[in-house]
Amino acid sequence: MAAAGDVSPQSYYIQHHLVNNNNIGGPQQFIADFSVINYDSMFWSLLMGLIAVYFMWRGARRATAGVPGKWQAAVELLVDMVDQQARSIVPNEESRKFISPLALTVFIWIVLMNALDLVPVDLMPWIWKTTGLGAQVGDPLYYHKILPTADLNVPLGMAFGVLLLMFYYGIKIKHFGGFVKELFTAPFHANGFAAILLAPANFLLNLVEYAAKSVSMGMRLFGNMFAGELIFMLVALLGGAFTGFNGSSLALGLGHILAGSIWAIFHILIVLLQGFIFMMLTLVYLGQAHEGH
Repeated sequence: MAAAGDVSPQSYYIQHHLVNNNNIGGPQQFIADFSVINYDSMFWSLLMGLIAVYFMWRGARRATAGVPGKWQAAVELLVDMVDQQARSIVPNEESRKFISPLALTVFIWIVLMNALDLVPVDLMPWIWKTTGLGAQVGDPLYYHKILPTADLNVPLGMAFGVLLLMFYYGIKIKHFGGFVKELFTAPFHANGFAAILLAPANFLLNLVEYAAKSVSMGMRLFGNMFAGELIFMLVALLGGAFTGFNGSSLALGLGHILAGSIWAIFHILIVLLQGFIFMMLTLVYLGQAHEGH
């Protein structure tokens, strides 16, 4: 990231908000650098995960056979929704005992992480500056991103977990020999010498398929949330342009309030939709792992 003097204040503002709090104390230089640990993404994703688990645990603990309360009704509604989707996608009842709770957890977890994007952009930086933790470069929280799903590591990490489960259920249902055989004999089925000739192409296509599923799954969530975060920052710049009670400043201030409110309301749909899409893709991919080509 360029120094503040090398770019406009607006550009520096956006660039600053896009840097994670990590072990190198600044922006990451390479897209793939496994030595970098983003502390903020780890903290907020784990915190939202614990809240999601608590939400379900509390609903299960307070479940009664009589008239359900609002909390129990909300949990039951979510459980029924996910269970219906799982029954229509995953054919194996034994597998659904794990996959259905997994899909429910993924949905609630991602929705909670995405909802952090509704926190005002400059609220956390203001808290850090007020407490002296992020006022200047080098302070512990000078760089901090509150939205875990706008960090590519988090969505891709979750997608990689789904990929491992695809391998697990593929081997469990088809057994190891059948799973490996399918890698070399599908999607182009043949017999005899033709099967040997097509084996490398089949294997390559299957590798591409697995990689495409995993990468697209993570990139879809990351791309939507990262774009939403950028729009919130651009809206924040409208309010930051206020210079006093004059015509242009009042117009920008009004635009800031209207645009921010409209985008926040619309973003609620994105928060829920991206959680639902990731959950459905998890069910679909694990359901496909139970089937043959």
